Amino acid sequence: MIKLNPFIFAAILIFTTPFSFAAEVVNINTADAAALSTNLKGIGPKKAKAIVQYRKKHGKFKSADDLLNVPGIGPKTLNENKKWIALSGKKPLKK
Repeated sequence: MIKLNPFIFAAILIFTTPFSFAAEVVNINTADAAALSTNLKGIGPKKAKAIVQYRKKHGKFKSADDLLNVPGIGPKTLNENKKWIALSGKKPLKK
């Protein structure tokens, strides 16, 4: 049996595991850009700012699918985040 140095094992594990993020449910009708970019996968500061600007211009999102109207948000990004999106409070949308 090959013995692997624990530090080398940890390094291999870190660099071969997909990066994850600490996500929690976010209300897209009240969250600021920082909360959106922190909690939604594929949403950086620029897209988060676009979400907030769209909401200010058009009013509250009535469904998560309304995010598709925001420039830079596509079906893949929406589907990856549906379990983290709320429209009111912090209760996630039903799958």
